[in-house]
Amino acid sequence: MKKIIGVICLAVCMSVSLSCKKDKKKEEDITKAEVQKDEDFRPNFHFTPKANWMNDPNGMFYLNGTYHLYFQYYPDDNVWGPMHWGHATSKDMITWEEQEIALYPDEKGYIFSGSAVVDKNNTSGFGEEGKTPVVAIYTYHDAEAAERKEDHQTQAIAYSLDEGMTWTKYEGNPVIPNPGLIDFRDPKVVWDDINDQWLMALATREKTLFYTSQDLKEWKKLSDFGENTGAHDGVWECPDIFPMQVEGSDETKWVLIQSLNPGGYNGGSGTQYFVGDFDGSTFTPEKNMEELEEKHPFWIDFGRDNYAGVTWSNIPDEDGRKLFLGWMSNWLYGEKVPTTTWRSSMTVARELKLVKDEDRYLVTSEPVEELQKYRSTNHVKKELNVNGNSIALTSEDLDLARAEIRFTISDLKDATYNFRLANSEGEEYIISYNHAQKQFSMNRSHAGQTGFSDKFATENATAPRISNSDSLNAIIILDKTSIEMYFDNGKTVITEIFFPNYPWDEFSFAGLEEFTVSEFQAYELEFPGKEAKQQQEAEKENM
Repeated sequence: MKKIIGVICLAVCMSVSLSCKKDKKKEEDITKAEVQKDEDFRPNFHFTPKANWMNDPNGMFYLNGTYHLYFQYYPDDNVWGPMHWGHATSKDMITWEEQEIALYPDEKGYIFSGSAVVDKNNTSGFGEEGKTPVVAIYTYHDAEAAERKEDHQTQAIAYSLDEGMTWTKYEGNPVIPNPGLIDFRDPKVVWDDINDQWLMALATREKTLFYTSQDLKEWKKLSDFGENTGAHDGVWECPDIFPMQVEGSDETKWVLIQSLNPGGYNGGSGTQYFVGDFDGSTFTPEKNMEELEEKHPFWIDFGRDNYAGVTWSNIPDEDGRKLFLGWMSNWLYGEKVPTTTWRSSMTVARELKLVKDEDRYLVTSEPVEELQKYRSTNHVKKELNVNGNSIALTSEDLDLARAEIRFTISDLKDATYNFRLANSEGEEYIISYNHAQKQFSMNRSHAGQTGFSDKFATENATAPRISNSDSLNAIIILDKTSIEMYFDNGKTVITEIFFPNYPWDEFSFAGLEEFTVSEFQAYELEFPGKEAKQQQEAEKENM
């Protein structure tokens, strides 16, 4: 969809230090090196299931000090199958503990994506003996009816009286029958305290439907939004809607997050968003958000590997953050990536903010602050002069398989700036920024294993730079097989996965013109006890 225009032109100079380093590497070390595979690729801190297939995050809520994450899960294979809701919990959204499966398929169908709310006022009537009900809202998918091309997706609810650990399906399901639509799924419910109602956003093929309820059981359709607006090269899925206060003001706007597959900014899966007003019934986007796909710049993430993300419910008012998590993969190749024991990870949890940028409202995102408490070894440089290829960080400084990198480049010129991960075996992942074109590009064609899918590394991905500033700041989060990049305080976000045969050895900068990295900070992220815990779990599996 988006074609790169001459942004990778430094292959020769960028490979010089790589060749020298390889020449210096001892022969016995090369002999001992083993190609990474499967468990070697398991992230240090991004959530993955212990085994088998995972996709969309579902039913996320916070209650009594615990963040709950449910997810699309198939426990019997490492590819998509009859969907369940898996379950994991965390105290900080960084370290996760997988729990028992929450919801199983039944005679009504598979358990597709949805959401969960804490029904504080017991509007549903499910509460008893002082226990606050948590209500999950999900899609039933009848696979047999789908094969007959009949109405096969309906909306259902279940409730929990033990803070999300066990669930009872409502005997009156479905609460919303299918109105004759092929795609009718992924309900996201929020309490709309502005209009005193439960509000549901529900995805169909080309638009979002809005429903209202007072008790989570009886639902009435309000309106729809999206036909001929935004990106439409695929099926709309996994919506989310909520009000947000504009940073630095008293103004409140509504944000609608809307995933689609295919049709993402770089093909395959992607998540766009709209900002506008909601009057209790109808969502009306800002005028500059009514553009069609080719011009549509409003994406939660421009990378190839952040999909179906939604926000946590029931975040306390004293916290006040809008917290988000996405599936870190793409339906173009998600079932083929070279991890056989487990498949897929979630992104790191992110804080969303709404900012006014000239005449546009932008949703920005950055890693949640909780990640910073895991910082250990640090590597700081006041200034780094870049002339050709300049190594900023090596694996001798800190572990690049679990790292946070922050840097600033001031006084940008109309030139191309390159940032590269590399190892001594000749593999590299290159990020380029062309300031004249205000465009990033990401090249993973030589970043390790790519042959598992012809869709994984066929061409460079691109991303527009949203900011007009002449200074570029970045946060980069590295975790074995993933990179998450947040530029300009999260105005342009890029998430990508890769599968290097050997661990990354260095992070470097390069440019045809000399430039200075005015600030550079890197931190190794340490997770005490995780390796021992993983070993214990592996031993249990083998017993």
